[in-house]
Amino acid sequence: MSFSDQPVAMSAPAARRSRQARVVWGDRVVTVGGDAPVRVQSMTNTDTVDAVGTAIQVKELARAGSEMVRITVNTPEAAAAVPYIREQLDRMGENVPLVGDFHYNGHRLLTEFPDCAKALSKYRINPGNVGKGDKRDRQFGQMIEAAIQYDKAVRIGVNWGSLDQELLATLMDENSRRAQPWDIKQVMYEALITSAVDSAKRAEEMGLNGDQIILSCKVSGVQDLIAVYRALSKRCDYALHLGLTEAGMGTKGIVGSTAALSVLLQEGIGDTIRVSLTPQPGEARTQEVVVASEILQSLGLRMFVPSVTACPGCGRTTSTTFQELAKQIDDFLRLQMPVWRGRYPGVEKMKVAVMGCIVNGPGESKHADIGISLPGTGEAPAAPVFIDGEKAMTLRGEGIAQEFQQVVEGYIAKRFGGGAQAA
Repeated sequence: MSFSDQPVAMSAPAARRSRQARVVWGDRVVTVGGDAPVRVQSMTNTDTVDAVGTAIQVKELARAGSEMVRITVNTPEAAAAVPYIREQLDRMGENVPLVGDFHYNGHRLLTEFPDCAKALSKYRINPGNVGKGDKRDRQFGQMIEAAIQYDKAVRIGVNWGSLDQELLATLMDENSRRAQPWDIKQVMYEALITSAVDSAKRAEEMGLNGDQIILSCKVSGVQDLIAVYRALSKRCDYALHLGLTEAGMGTKGIVGSTAALSVLLQEGIGDTIRVSLTPQPGEARTQEVVVASEILQSLGLRMFVPSVTACPGCGRTTSTTFQELAKQIDDFLRLQMPVWRGRYPGVEKMKVAVMGCIVNGPGESKHADIGISLPGTGEAPAAPVFIDGEKAMTLRGEGIAQEFQQVVEGYIAKRFGGGAQAA
C-alpha cells in the first residue's frame, strides 16, 4: 500500500464576486455580498395589521437566526402598522432589520405613509407587479425615489409566477424571428434576467446607489433556479438573494431548497438565502430559518449552532435512548444559543456526538469535541464519554441523558467561558 502521487483535492465553495450592499436599522448594519457571510432571511405569515403579533413572530424568527425579516405591506392599514411593529421590536431590544414586501400599490403606500417608509430597512419591489404600460415606469420610479429619499436598500425581486407579461411578449416576438428559435423555457429565463437587470440599471439611472441593490429571480424548479442564477451571476455583479419560490411542505420543500441552493452556493453564487417552506399544521414558522442555517452550516459556509452527530440506529441498538438523547441535546443547544452567542464566543463551532453502539460509537465520539457512546445489544450497560478525543468518564444507570447534558454544559462553560458556570 502506498500514497497516491496526488492528494485528494479539498473541496470548498467558490469565492463570491458581488458588490456589497448594506441593510441598516439604527446601529445594526447587516452587510450583504462582497466578503460578508451569506445571510439568512425569512418572512412572517401574520397579518401585518396585528402589530403586536407580527412583532412577536419577527422576534422569534430573529432569535432563530434570521438576520432580516420580511413583512407583507399590502394595504393602508398594514402600512400604518409598520412603525408600531418597529416600535415594539425596539422596545423588546430586537434590532433586526425589517423588509417591506410590496406588490401593486407599493408606490402609493410608500408615498402616503412616510413613517412606514422610514421604519423599514429594505423594500422588496417586484417589477412584474408595479403596473402596466405608462404606469409601470412611473410607479416603479416612485418606489425608487422613496428608497433614495430615506436611504434604504432595495431588493428587485422577479418571480416567474408574476413576470412582466409585456416584456415576455416582446421577447417571444423577437424569438419567433430568430433563424433558430430558443426553447420556450429559455425565453422565460431570459425574461426573468432581463427584467431584474434592466430594473436595477433603471434604479441606478434614477440615483440609487448600486450597493443598495439586491437582485433575485425566483422560480419553483430546482434545475430552473440553478440555470437562471448561473446566467444572472454572469450578467451582473449585484448582490443576489437565493430562494426556491413556493418550495412546498415538509421534506419536499426542504430537499428541493437544499438541492438548489447548495449547488449555487458551492459555486459562489448567492449572498442571502430564504427557504420558502409551507408550514405543516402546528409547525413553527422558525423551521424555515433552521433549514436555511443548516444548509449554510453543512456546506461549511457559516456556523450557527453546535452540530450533533448521531447514528441512524440499526439492529445492534437496544432502544431509542440514543435517538431521544440526540434530540434532547440538539433541542437544548438550539434553545440556549441566543444566550450563548454573547456569553460563549465560538461555541457554535463545537461538535457533539451521540452514538448508539460500539461499532462507530467510540470513534465518532473521539472525533467530536464531546461525545457519548451508548450501549447496544449485548454490550455492557455503560456509556463512555469522550472529551477532546480522550475517554473522560463512564455514565451508568437511568439518568444517563440528564448526566450527559450536565457534562455538556460544564464543558461549554469551561472551554468557551473561561471556567464560568453554565446558565
